[in-house]
Parts: sequence; structure tokens; C-alpha cells
Amino acid sequence: MIIAVDFDGTIVEHKYPAIGEERPFATEILKMLIADRHKLILWSVREGQLLEDAVKWCADRGVTFYAVNSDSSDMFKEAKDKNLSCKLNADVFIDDRNVGGLPDWPTIYKIISKGRSYSQILRAKIMDEITEAEPPSPKWMFWKSK
Repeated sequence: MIIAVDFDGTIVEHKYPAIGEERPFATEILKMLIADRHKLILWSVREGQLLEDAVKWCADRGVTFYAVNSDSSDMFKEAKDKNLSCKLNADVFIDDRNVGGLPDWPTIYKIISKGRSYSQILRAKIMDEITEAEPPSPKWMFWKSK
């Protein structure tokens, strides 16, 4: 699977143009996705030295990307050379600007590795919590209340 990953606000806290603190488990999960043979694309608004700094920051933590701000296709490069906008070709986009916000990184890994939607994972988690909860004692059994 080809996965496009935003940098600011997603891998690190949003402190642009500075590099913020790493979001919990971000690089560990990215390395797991690479180990699972997914192709990661760093997809960022950063350019020039700011982009190079982000790539180096990730590489220093063991995260190397298949491509950076490109899907490596000829059509994308041709459109970029002509200053035309081109949609990045990826199967999944991980970005803090998602509708509903950014799930935590362990949940992102579950979504990708298990092929489930975010709502399916949340529903399963809620059902687990409901079945684990102890039902309240009826009011008429006041002597059994804690």
C-alpha cells in the first residue's frame, strides 16, 4: 500500500517552521509500516531547507521514505514541471487535517494493518467497554450497594 504522511501536526506537533516534538509513537508506527512493506511518502507543505530538515529529522529516527512530495510517477513529475497542480497518488493519507481529527498512532496502525475503518475500531472499543462494565444494582437492592 502507498501511504502519504503529513509532517507538521501529524508526525510532530505543529510548530511550523520549527520542528515540533514528536507525536507519541509516530516514528515507531512509521517504522512498523515500513517493515510491513508499505511505501511511505512524506507529504508536506515544506519546501527547500525546511523540507530537507524534516526528511533528516525522520531519517535520524530510522524513518526513510519511498518518495518526498511526489509519487514518483512520470505524470506527476510532468505536471510539476509545468507548474500544474497534481493530486498525489496514494492509497491512504495520514494527516492531522482529517475530518474528525487525527487518531492516535497505534489506532492508525490498527486501521491500516487490519483493513478496518476508524468507525469500526471505535465501535469495537465501545462494545468491549460496555460488555466489561458492571451493571448498576437496582435501587430496591440498597443493601447490596457498595
